[in-house]
This record gives sequence, C-alpha cells and structure tokens, in this order.
Amino acid sequence: MPAAQGTALYLENITKTFGTHVAVDDVSVRVPTGSVYGFIGPNGAGKTTTLRMVIDIIRPDHGAIEVLGTRNLPEIRSRIGYLPEERGMYKKMRTLEFVSYIGSLKGMSPRAARERGSALMERYGLGRWQTATVDALSKGMQQKLQFISTIVHDPELLILDEPFSGLDPVNVEAIKETILQSRRDGRTVIFSTHMMEHAERLCDALFMIHEGRKVLDGTIQEIKSAHGDRAIHLTCYGASEFIRQLPYVIRMREYGNDLEVFISEETPPQAFLRDIVDRLKISRFDVTEPSLYDIFLEQVAPARRHQIAADGTLISTSPAGQDAPQSATPATQPDDESAAGDRPPPSTPTQGD
Repeated sequence: MPAAQGTALYLENITKTFGTHVAVDDVSVRVPTGSVYGFIGPNGAGKTTTLRMVIDIIRPDHGAIEVLGTRNLPEIRSRIGYLPEERGMYKKMRTLEFVSYIGSLKGMSPRAARERGSALMERYGLGRWQTATVDALSKGMQQKLQFISTIVHDPELLILDEPFSGLDPVNVEAIKETILQSRRDGRTVIFSTHMMEHAERLCDALFMIHEGRKVLDGTIQEIKSAHGDRAIHLTCYGASEFIRQLPYVIRMREYGNDLEVFISEETPPQAFLRDIVDRLKISRFDVTEPSLYDIFLEQVAPARRHQIAADGTLISTSPAGQDAPQSATPATQPDDESAAGDRPPPSTPTQGD
C-alpha cells in the first residue's frame, strides 16, 4: 500500500533478523511531512536498525519502506541528512574540507558547500577550527562537526540517531533550535533517543520500540491520554518509606521531602491520602498526568516496581510486591551497538554511504 500524501516516511510491516535474533519485528510507522518524530526505546530495542533500513544501509527481510514519496531509496539520498550514532570521520582531513566534501557527496557545488560549511562552523562555535585536522578536535567538537556535515546540504528529511549524546548543554540547546527551525521551515526531523525529556519537549509525535516490536505510536497527548498511571506529587515530613509497601503503589521517587508516587488505576487518590495522612505531615498533594518518562518505564518493565535515584536514574526494578534491591549500579540493557546480532559493523565514514 503506498503512503498517503503528506507522508515523509512510511514503514509497512518491516522485519529484520540477524541469524536467530529478530532485531525489528513487523513494524509499521507513518511519519507526517513537516513533523518532529521521536523514535524512542531502551538501548538495544532496534531503533538504530530501523533507521539504517530507512536510509538503505541494510535492507529489511520483509515489508516495504517509502521515503519522501518513493521506494527507490538510492534516488533520494541527497535529500536526506543522516547523523549516525557511531561517529565516523576522516581524522586527518581539515575540518572545513571534511564538511565541504560531505556536502559535495550530497550534490552541492564545492563553493556552495564550503561557504555553507564555514557559516555553520561559525554558528556552532567551530569557526577558528576550520583549518585544524579532525583529530585535533575534542570528542564533543567532533560530534558537532559531524552534525554540521549532516545538515550542510539543507536536507528535506533529517534523521538523527542519538544526536545529543556527549554534547554540553550549550550545544544541546543549539541542536534543539536547529530541529525546531527545521520544522518551522517545513522539513521533517526524525531522531532517536532514550532521553525522554528531549522527546517530550521536541516531538510532535513518537514511536516506541521495545525488543524489536512497536509498543507505542502517536502524538504525545494521545499517548499520555491512553497510557500511564496517575502521578501524585506530595511534599511531606516524616518516615515515608512505608509508602512503597502499600499494595496499590506501583513506584515512588524521592527528592528529599518531595515524593512522586504512582498508584494503580483503580485506586482513588483519596484512598491513598487517607492511608498516609495520619503518619506524615503533608503540605502539598497534587494529582498530575504521567510524564513520557513514566510511560516509558511502564512499557519497558510493566507490572514492576522501579527504584529511581534522586537524579531520575533507573537504579533497579523488581516484581510488584517485592522490594527492589539496593544498588548503585544503573540497571541498563546493552546498547544497540553491542546487542548480539542487532546490526553489522558500521562503515567509515557513514556519511558517504
């Protein structure tokens, strides 16, 4: 079935396996033109494999992919900007030469590529490094340089795989502004992340993949309306650890005297308040909608209690009804790079694919 008009990307029942490992399992997604669409999921979920199929680095075993109105993907590569998760550049090239070279691969004239590259390097704080070799830059500066080479040809479709990884706050904000400006200009941006605050603040809609299968797809508001437990924010004084043991409490986060408590759908907030009011001094009690971060946790590990550090890091999970073990080691899965069979080794530089 062809994609509808106004669709920048259409994935139709795509599947990709590596040996016995199913990296992407019967996934269908439609990304509207001019939107910012987030591809989210835990590390190793299949995000990068999906994006590599979109840009034709690897092919799906089953299903169809339509990008910018065509299924002949090689013919529209110059209209796409792709920032891979693994950064690959020619280390001994001078920085502006590298950006200009990538622009020429995308169909720009050498002069236009050089002028546009120079302007972007000035904008992102690399102006005085234009004659330096790539390997003279710090890791963060190299990441900025590769982002510049991704957008130098002003692509219609921008695909960014973990674009904020390793960047300082100033440059995170600069890339966020580039994403939002691209949307204002009518371009389409797809980016993958496991940082929910970036997805929630930037995306019009998102697609979530877990263990190779689609588990969420829609606008932020649609997803929040259909999923997630109510969050109760309270400020209290006293020994509050007993709250974790209440049978209807799904999880709790502590920020000093401020608590964020999630209760089961069938439990009225008033019942929770009755159970704690005689044991704690309460100065604030608010019921709010769940954040995307909360929905993410419930989709990744349903019916489990999550132990969350003060900075929001997932420390551990345990089945509901059991105490989560105390641990300082974050509970993470292997990333897409290390997931067995998830994808083949990258080429260098990836931009030239």
